[in-house]
Amino acid sequence: MSDEKNINNKEFPSFLNSLARGLTKYYYRKLNKKFKVNNKLKGKGYDPVTTADIAFEKFIRLKIYKKFPNHKIIGEEYGPKKSKSDFTWVIDPIDGTRSFVIGNPTWSNLISLNYKGKPIFGLANFPKLNKYYYNTSIDKAYVVENNKKIKLSVNKKASLKTMKVAGAFHGWLSLNKQKKIPQVLKLMQFPCFDALSYAHLCEGRIDAVLQCQNKIWDIHPLIPIIKASGGIASTWDNKDAKHAGSVLISSNKIIHKKLLRLLKPVA
Repeated sequence: MSDEKNINNKEFPSFLNSLARGLTKYYYRKLNKKFKVNNKLKGKGYDPVTTADIAFEKFIRLKIYKKFPNHKIIGEEYGPKKSKSDFTWVIDPIDGTRSFVIGNPTWSNLISLNYKGKPIFGLANFPKLNKYYYNTSIDKAYVVENNKKIKLSVNKKASLKTMKVAGAFHGWLSLNKQKKIPQVLKLMQFPCFDALSYAHLCEGRIDAVLQCQNKIWDIHPLIPIIKASGGIASTWDNKDAKHAGSVLISSNKIIHKKLLRLLKPVA
């Protein structure tokens, strides 16, 4: 089966569409209540995980296993389920756990389907916002809200003078390194709300997003949606964004090249 045929398979986006609706119903039916929080780093930093993270991942894994029992799965909380399949599902049960803990509604469920290591379909579901984003092919992505399906498109007309840039370092970029990119800091005038900022870029609301220290489950589900919306995704050193780490997402090549140059001292 060719890569192109796999990418255009309607079964996968249909599954993600159904999964998004199921996840939101599951949240309001089972998880919209008090929860427990643990720190995975145990005093050596702060990386929270909640009982809701665990429950969401179990729910997602079960849905995938029932539909695609031979596929691989990689989840943030439960690790890999191995197989000989070329298909791998990558799961972040709650992207933005810190937001979830304090009641910020920008957290989401992120799921991607990878073929031979390449993210080809993605879902970003926001239960508290009652909306979700997903792609149906390599060049079509949508946001679904209030039962309305709207095609996504980045702001291709954004220029260096008008671009809106959102970013967050999450404590990973030292102050000394930040001093090496003063122009980038001046450009970061818009808030970064977890995966929602990437979704906003796909809607044309902002024009660039940069973040540090992404894991594959943070970024893989977003890559297909970004690319299908016309966006550009790479690492700060201009490698494929599928490698994760520090990533840059832009609405057009001019903005992307400019920001890569500005980020070079810390890339």
